[in-house]
Amino acid sequence: MTQQQRQTLDDLLRHGPLDIGGDVAEQRAVFHEMIASIPLPEDVSVKPGLLGGVPVVTVETPGDDPSLVLLYFHGGAYALGSAADSAGLAADVARRSGARAVSVDYRLAPEHPFPAAVDDAVAAYRALLDQGVPSTAVAFVGESAGGGLVVATLVALKDAGLPQPASAAVFSPWADLTLTGDSLAGKAEADPALTPQGLRTRAGDYLGPADPASPLASPVFADLTGLPPLLIQVGSHEILLDDAVRLAARAGAHDVQVDLQIWPGLPHVFQGFAALVDEADAALHSAAAFTKSHWAGREGAPTVIPAGRGPARD
Repeated sequence: MTQQQRQTLDDLLRHGPLDIGGDVAEQRAVFHEMIASIPLPEDVSVKPGLLGGVPVVTVETPGDDPSLVLLYFHGGAYALGSAADSAGLAADVARRSGARAVSVDYRLAPEHPFPAAVDDAVAAYRALLDQGVPSTAVAFVGESAGGGLVVATLVALKDAGLPQPASAAVFSPWADLTLTGDSLAGKAEADPALTPQGLRTRAGDYLGPADPASPLASPVFADLTGLPPLLIQVGSHEILLDDAVRLAARAGAHDVQVDLQIWPGLPHVFQGFAALVDEADAALHSAAAFTKSHWAGREGAPTVIPAGRGPARD
């Protein structure tokens, strides 16, 4: 990444119209307008539907394997965003992973506080299983609040006795709604996208009277034993850096295979700017390689050959 790329992205986010802690109705409109200003590639198809009674958007790209599913969870601090708004980033991940993405339109706060989002995520996944999709053919992907929701959902699946998906990849996860990470203050000046006060406002909307340290609200405090392989990507210029670091440490302490990637000089959910920043493109390729590697052992899944090596010969 060039310094100019980093500065351009920083300026774009720092001077943008989105206020994560602002009036919910206004910021939902702002968020949607920002996303809508970047058209989807012409070869991406988006189809709304229902999964377990939960609205979803299925995102497909040419050449994907319909038997493989990325269950995708959008960001927006549990109050903003939608499955349709996330279609661009979901398509980017799906294209590189060779799978179709199903983006979950979980209910938002403050109208639908915790644990509505977790309940919707579990319902959507359970419906996939009921349709005959094996758990080994499903991978979870989530960004920001959606990243925290991914891990919370995995914990809820374990509590419900449901099988875990093949893997999970999370981008800049919001995993601690107690807001006690050191980077909340330490990275406040460097972070061009999020503010501590904005997150406090949205955490209050989502939690209502619930305990912010509840494992299904803040999975940094959960028992993560038995979760599938986990990839965590985070930028070093974001106030949620410590959420990612502590989540990785928690997973490792509970014997979960975890890959923590800290990308220097990059902001919150930088993966959404692959057309602008070289490292964002590289991070998406890394996430896809991780996801594909955990499908490789599944019967009928594509064989993944490490870069620089060909198939064995007799």
